[in-house]
Amino acid sequence: REDGGTWSRYVPTAEPGDEYKFILQGEGKALWRIDPYAREVSSSVGNGVIHDPAFAWGNEPYRTPTPAEMVIYELHIGTFHRVEAGEPGTFADAIQKLDHLRRLGVNALQIMPAMEFAGDISWGYNPAHIFAIESAYGGPHAFKDFVAAAHRAGFAVILDVVYNHFGPSDLDLWQFDGWSENDKGGIYFYNDWRSETPWGDTRPDYGRHEVRDFIRSNALFWLEEYHVDGLRFDMTLYIRNVRGNEHDPGDSLADGWGLMRWINDEVHRQFPGRITIAEDLRNNAAITRDDGAGFGAQWCAQFVHPVREVLLKQRDEERHMATLAHALRHHYNGDPYQRVIYTESHDEVANGKARIPYEIAPGDPDHWAAQKRSTLGAALMLTAPGIPMLFQGQEFLEGGWFRDTVPLDWDEAADFRGITRLYRDLIRLRLDRAGRSRGLQGRGVNVHRIDEGLKLIAYHRWDQGGPGDDVVIVLNLHHQPRHGYRLGFPYRGSWRLRLNTDWRGYSDDFSDFASHDVDAAPGEHDGMRFSAEIAIGPYTALVFSQDN
Repeated sequence: REDGGTWSRYVPTAEPGDEYKFILQGEGKALWRIDPYAREVSSSVGNGVIHDPAFAWGNEPYRTPTPAEMVIYELHIGTFHRVEAGEPGTFADAIQKLDHLRRLGVNALQIMPAMEFAGDISWGYNPAHIFAIESAYGGPHAFKDFVAAAHRAGFAVILDVVYNHFGPSDLDLWQFDGWSENDKGGIYFYNDWRSETPWGDTRPDYGRHEVRDFIRSNALFWLEEYHVDGLRFDMTLYIRNVRGNEHDPGDSLADGWGLMRWINDEVHRQFPGRITIAEDLRNNAAITRDDGAGFGAQWCAQFVHPVREVLLKQRDEERHMATLAHALRHHYNGDPYQRVIYTESHDEVANGKARIPYEIAPGDPDHWAAQKRSTLGAALMLTAPGIPMLFQGQEFLEGGWFRDTVPLDWDEAADFRGITRLYRDLIRLRLDRAGRSRGLQGRGVNVHRIDEGLKLIAYHRWDQGGPGDDVVIVLNLHHQPRHGYRLGFPYRGSWRLRLNTDWRGYSDDFSDFASHDVDAAPGEHDGMRFSAEIAIGPYTALVFSQDN
């Protein structure tokens, strides 16, 4: 026994690769347990493995993108790229597709949970050993190889972590030393009604300082030991509440709030520039306030749900442009980059929901409306203020819904390479690769046209303003094109058409509608001093800016 409740044993013959367990004498019997801090395990029900943390990271400089610069790609290692049929994908397999992601232009990879979980096939939201990397994915050295390769290729790595519950299966933490109350989980868990979660009776006891240290240490561990650039916290609603009844003071978990704030304060202090992201989905600005939970950003239900609602309506007359306007204008604490915006994620394309093309035309990704309206969503997401996020395969119209047993169909990347090019071109504009669209990384947004009759919406984006900065985006949410449509512009002169989503180069099914550059002349329109007539194709987005 050491001070502070720690026990230790020096084993001079131990070496990396050796397997080990703890034996606890509790309640009159010997309990064999995997080390809760084990960096590696043989399996979720196996043994701890002595891990050698040495790794040649090299000295290549890497800078995590700021929130305004970031474009996230969410992926699931087990299904992203499978080399062996019937076996889950590995980190080594995923490295083989980094060139595809580099050409696409995203610059941050959000990895669904990779902590050791029960079995080899899982979404990952059932962590059994939170300090160990899933052995079926290749284990800890394979993850370090992946992070190093990602950094060399220019990607940040954001790891999804799960602290709202553990397990619930293959959980050596359960009644760890034999003690429990009410037949609950023992020393690592609440032993009363606060243990209940939607995923099992296994909420950690955020009020016990040893458990708080355990979770805090884990969060900082990924940033220090694995050099990841950020953490995405799964469903923080159930860290700060028991049953998700946010407006019931009796349901609140003050210790959960305090734990999240403590972790975020430590991340900001020890790892400046790294990002923490919350999945909370309750439109609570306190999640990203410095005097609240202190996260850098949160997933935005005020974007994904209304945007999907508008895109999935079968009748054009049922689409409401005001709904899109609200999604564009929404922010937290005056900062739109405190939100992550998306139209597809692992949750939005599962649990009874599917990918947007499949929802529009089940089983037929070639369907004209499926292609057109899903790419309208991409255009909106990648030109709106906020941190945009794609879900794996979205860029080549992956169909159906997300299942951890079904790998991405990479043949579709060839079949729909034009759609991938559309995503690439949008991302290039978003990141101002040509120096003509800086405003897409700015905080300024003015939705200056909401046309409910013709189903058009237009908005102006800017950072500092001026040529090469100001951007005007127009979306036609109707299946009919529009000719001679007068629209306000913020400045006079030539506005160059930078992108037309109806270009046939993106799909043979598109009409190549003759949209064009325009000249804005004096004449107040839409609250702006200048205006011009545009032409826009069906279900099409146009992006305009001025030359420097």
